[in-house]
Amino acid sequence: MAVVAPAGPLDAERLEWGTKYLRDWGIEVEVMPSALARHERLPYLAGEDRVRAAEFRAAWLDSSYQAVFAGRGGYGVQRLLQHLDLDELAPIDKILVGFSDLTALHEAFNARGLVTVHSPMAATVGQLRTQESHDRLRDLLFEPESVTDLLAPVGARTVVPGTAEGRLLGGNLALLAASLGTPTLARPKGIIVLEDVSEDGYRVDRLLTQLLRSGWFDQVTGLVIGDFSESEDLGLVGDVVRERLEPLGLPMVEGAAVGHEDLNLALPLGLPVRLDATAATLTPLLTPLS
Repeated sequence: MAVVAPAGPLDAERLEWGTKYLRDWGIEVEVMPSALARHERLPYLAGEDRVRAAEFRAAWLDSSYQAVFAGRGGYGVQRLLQHLDLDELAPIDKILVGFSDLTALHEAFNARGLVTVHSPMAATVGQLRTQESHDRLRDLLFEPESVTDLLAPVGARTVVPGTAEGRLLGGNLALLAASLGTPTLARPKGIIVLEDVSEDGYRVDRLLTQLLRSGWFDQVTGLVIGDFSESEDLGLVGDVVRERLEPLGLPMVEGAAVGHEDLNLALPLGLPVRLDATAATLTPLLTPLS
């Protein structure tokens, strides 16, 4: 597998620790040459856009890699999309692994029929050290038939009871809202998972309202609400999410262990699933990554 830095710059020590966990699974890990770079003028980026895009493309097209792991999120993946030919990349049978800012690539690839992995990344050491996060990612990659409930072992809480089926889509709320009006916008048809970090109540309200007003939820069949971490008032954020989304009347659960907390359960985005919001279960309808 290849490790790339399509968004923020990587910390060398965290990357070393994270890749050790992956190598312990018997994975051959190769860190791409510019993964530890930093943009000279914009220090929140891991190097120039064209260089990050070229390394992602090179890793994706290289048949010796079965998977491409992002090192971390942060910000920057959106800036790569204009430098990537998605129609060239999407037909290739490969696994994309990452979350948060990687939502921009998940959305584009899922819209082209790929199944991708929303999960801890190569340098998110706290998540890889957390047993349930570590085990879920390993199981999804190596024993996908063993993953029968994508919300277990932690579980979630029923908000709106009922059942729904469809492809599992979504990811980071801010990135999904930021795709509106762009060439890679993909209006979802299926079950949506949402998470975010450092977004206070009024900002979550603004993001959800933008998506609602645009008709983004029109073909959504069910909702899985993950963590909204590092907000000044998590209770308010929860109230905002319910106030904005409950009126849709869709089967809905909250409290899924998906997002920026150390417990972050890997999910196969793009895979057909069944949400039983009454029982708070999320069942793959096909073997993930088969």
